Amino acid sequence: MGPVTLLWFRKDLRVSDNPALTEAIRRGGPVVALYLDESAPGAPASAADEPYPEALRGLRYTPGDAPRTPGGASRWWLEGSLRALRAELEQLNIPLILRRGEAVQIVPELCAALGCSGVAWNRRYGAAEARIDAAVAAALSAAGIASREYSAHLLLEPEVLRTGEGRPYSVFTPFWRRAREELSAHPPRTPLPVPPPVVGPAPRVTGDALEDWGLRPSRPDWASGWEDIWSPGERGARERLEDFLDERVAAYRVDRDRPARAGTSRLSAHLAFGEISPHQVWEAVEHHRRAHPGEGTEFLTEIGWREFAHYQLTHFPDLAVRNWRPSFARFPWPEVDPELLRAWQTGTTGVPIVDAGMRELWQTGTMHNRVRMIVASFLTKNLLIHWRHGEEWFWDTLVDADPAANAFNWQWVAGSGADAAPYFRIFNPELQRQKFDPNEAYLRRWLPEWDAGLRTPPIVDLRASREAALAAYRESREPAEPTT
Repeated sequence: MGPVTLLWFRKDLRVSDNPALTEAIRRGGPVVALYLDESAPGAPASAADEPYPEALRGLRYTPGDAPRTPGGASRWWLEGSLRALRAELEQLNIPLILRRGEAVQIVPELCAALGCSGVAWNRRYGAAEARIDAAVAAALSAAGIASREYSAHLLLEPEVLRTGEGRPYSVFTPFWRRAREELSAHPPRTPLPVPPPVVGPAPRVTGDALEDWGLRPSRPDWASGWEDIWSPGERGARERLEDFLDERVAAYRVDRDRPARAGTSRLSAHLAFGEISPHQVWEAVEHHRRAHPGEGTEFLTEIGWREFAHYQLTHFPDLAVRNWRPSFARFPWPEVDPELLRAWQTGTTGVPIVDAGMRELWQTGTMHNRVRMIVASFLTKNLLIHWRHGEEWFWDTLVDADPAANAFNWQWVAGSGADAAPYFRIFNPELQRQKFDPNEAYLRRWLPEWDAGLRTPPIVDLRASREAALAAYRESREPAEPTT
């Protein structure tokens, strides 16, 4: 048996179009795959840029030296995705080892036990992740073991695009215009096929049992029935994309804003876990566009929005904990009313479209994108609750919770982020409901009491709360008094 190559899986849980996997097999010799649970809550962080720390009481996440601990819905998805990956790797004669702990310790130790000649992985983009990967590469190099990192999660690496002044883009439209120019001049690589199986016996090595990680809820099983909605894994991703292109992309321009219709791709969780690559999605949509001109353009723009979120995370690593716009630190968030926050979380605000969205989220692990914007605007602008409380709730309850997209989109709605909607642009949830759910099909599906004719008064007056938000915005825009 020749030297072993260790393949370290992270947010790339697939065997097709996986550059690190392809290279590991190409090297020859046995291949062992590793999935490492290295997440930890993190160390306490300073709130130096927040003059209103009372608005942040009760938050759990602070950045640290480990990746952010996945939320409950993400852990549910991860369990299914790892099961699917293990089955796919078995077909390639590659064992999958599960371990928990610090990568800088476990990866070199495992390499020493296996007699590895090299380690391959695909790039990830969080600040803690980048520091860990650099430390692992240094430790391996000191032990005489080669490591190599590949690009697999984005169409364009975040360092590629800069403004004419050499700065990162802060507005999506010019970013995406420049990105399309780059993609036109240098098209995305052709997705890689599933590589041939490894020849020869697979090394024997022990790891954790997936069941021992306790990723699925049990007491209570709040995810009961999710197996009927979702199919984590590469096969589920491929089938979801095929279904979208066959049945939904033609009407995507209109249906993507109608929450009662199955008009979106629902690929976001598959992309977040790397069960399908953006290169695979891009090629499939472009192939469809050649056969059906005019279809798919808006969807590719959504792929661009995903790229922009990761671009911002790379250039602003504290995206989940600090305002992207420093001036927004002056916004006078009041102390959080726990009853208002709880009403929002449980879908009992008395505002129908908000409550329907929050019930959909709890029961399915997802929420229609248009409704996500409505409920986020309601939390931050009608309830005047800091966007971080909403970001944390979505992180825990969304199956597609993504370190870049989740924080980026919350800051966009709140008005504190890159290319954000102005703070004074406040969604009127009633007008949004009338426009995008005119027949009330979405409300009737998720609010049984609405279908029964029951009505609950809203917990805040929409007009008065809007005026309070605008007043707070005007206050934050006033120059701060000079200090002595």
